[in-house]
Amino acid sequence: MRGRGEAVLICNVIAGEERPAVGGTVFEKFAPATGDVLSVVTRSDASDVDAAISAAAAAQPRWAARTVEERGRIIRRIAQLLEREREAVVAVVAAETGKSPKDAKGETDGAIELGYFIAGEGRRFYGKTMPSATPNRYAMTIRQPLGVAGLIIAANTPIANVAWKVFPALLCGNACVLKASEDTPETPVLFARLAREAGLPDGVLNIVQGFGAEAGQPLVEDSRVAVVSFTGSTAVGRMIAEVAGKRLAKVCLELGGKNPLVVCDDANLEKAAETAALSAFSNAGQRCAAGSRLIVFDSVYDRFRELLLERAGAQKVGPGDEHDFGPVINERQLANMLGAVERAKAAGATVLTGGERLTGEGYDGGFYIGPTIVENTDGSSEISRTELFGPITTLHRVRDFDEALALANASPYGLTAAIWTSSIHRGNEFLHRVVAGGVQVNGPTYGFEPHVPFGGQKDSGTGWREPGTEALDVYSDWKTVYVTHDPAAV
Repeated sequence: MRGRGEAVLICNVIAGEERPAVGGTVFEKFAPATGDVLSVVTRSDASDVDAAISAAAAAQPRWAARTVEERGRIIRRIAQLLEREREAVVAVVAAETGKSPKDAKGETDGAIELGYFIAGEGRRFYGKTMPSATPNRYAMTIRQPLGVAGLIIAANTPIANVAWKVFPALLCGNACVLKASEDTPETPVLFARLAREAGLPDGVLNIVQGFGAEAGQPLVEDSRVAVVSFTGSTAVGRMIAEVAGKRLAKVCLELGGKNPLVVCDDANLEKAAETAALSAFSNAGQRCAAGSRLIVFDSVYDRFRELLLERAGAQKVGPGDEHDFGPVINERQLANMLGAVERAKAAGATVLTGGERLTGEGYDGGFYIGPTIVENTDGSSEISRTELFGPITTLHRVRDFDEALALANASPYGLTAAIWTSSIHRGNEFLHRVVAGGVQVNGPTYGFEPHVPFGGQKDSGTGWREPGTEALDVYSDWKTVYVTHDPAAV
């Protein structure tokens, strides 16, 4: 058990063994809520990644030889253990991210539900049977594993991010090397311990700690890694696509968003403002699906702005269950956000609220920024087009539906979108014409469930979807099989 104020050593997990980096180097992980050192983390390099890939490559054929139903039973057991150890998982997630225990609990419950859902696919690992033009022959398709899956996750929802990638990769018969976020190193190690207790063979799930250039890049470059799945920034995603693409590896990228929430003149403004605040500020805005662009019809703009400011002013910031959201993940991210707001102000934008680091009692040392609303920004400005990954949103005034739709689509991203309207006609037209991987009518920009595919268009991804059953297409390939029989031999 971790003692109060004690920084623990977080290691790699390779072939079932928790071990430090070969070179013995480490780095410090700071608690977002206080700025104190939370843990000391193994700093891996290419030699550590090579060992993890070797372990995965050795273990994968035996894992793939098990029936998919058996693999599903082990995944179900992992989910059961996550449920049994729910409070321990919640404590680690809350400490590493700074979010409240209640938010960490909601995230953990989502990971558990995804485990149960994917486990059930062990009984529904469907292919197809098809007729043939040739007599006495039929065709069928079956799924086959890819081999070693390289998984690189973000820190915003750490246990959910582990579950999104590991569960479907394992079900399909792959062995995994997961590169943990340097900001949430302990969460995947805890998951790996529970997976081993559940009966997952050593080497089927390996965890490497460290930084992207030192631990992530060797994973992407290695020819033994058949599929790379990455959740994170678009800039890093482009580099991964280029490196992995040179060796024709399969690449799944779930990247950034600058998601529009449109408020029409016939919307329920009270509910729209409440939902917009949740979309923009919950989880400290650290969602790729955050509502970071609020597009409002001119005739209701002033009233909506008033309601939104009321809700922003009521937000309580801190790490406890009595708070609405906590700190951002690290000092560097906070500095980037504050810099973007200052540049917007210099360009003529108006900061209606927030935009400054929170200090004083309960905040000193932590990485806190209050709910921030910026208006008078051009749709082409940096703050309107760049994902900041914090509790910052921009307000935009438009004349009508057509201008709102045009502005919603005027973004390099295409992840999620939402519209608030009482018109079924507007709602349906918007969901068909907005460029996004997911859209909600009279809902938030986030909140997609474990059994539903999630992903985006344009700079938001490469078209693959996780989770849902669609995730199985990421981690398996289709094999077409013909079977011919001879009636004379009966």
